[in-house]
Amino acid sequence: QVQLVELGGGSVQAGGSLRLSCVASVSTYGRYWMGWFRQAPGEEREGVASIDSSGRLTLYADSVKGRFTISQDNANTVSMQMSSLKYEDTAMYYCEAAPWATGLRDSDYRFWGQGTQVTVSS
Repeated sequence: QVQLVELGGGSVQAGGSLRLSCVASVSTYGRYWMGWFRQAPGEEREGVASIDSSGRLTLYADSVKGRFTISQDNANTVSMQMSSLKYEDTAMYYCEAAPWATGLRDSDYRFWGQGTQVTVSS
C-alpha cells in the first residue's frame, strides 16, 4: 500500500508554468512505476507522463511532449514541471502508482491521490 499526496496545482495564464509534486508514504525507488494522469470535466482520465521505478525511463503523451517533464526528486517525491501551458491542459491532475512496469494506461495503476486542480486561462 502507498498513500499519495499531490501538491502544486493552481491557476495560471496560457504560456505560464506550474510544478506539481507527488509525495508518497513510502519510497518508490525500485518498487513503483509512477504516473501523472489528468481528467477534465466530462472526459476520461488520460495518461500524461510516467517514470519507471529506477527514475530513468520516462514516457509522455504526445500532447505534452516537449512541454512537461517528469522527474524523481527523491525517494518519496515525483514531480512534473509543466511549461508553455495551454487552455486544454486544464484538468484535475492525479499522481498514481503501479507495482509493476507499465506506461500511460490508467487501468494498470493501483494507487492514486486526491488530485490537484490545474486551471489555465486563455
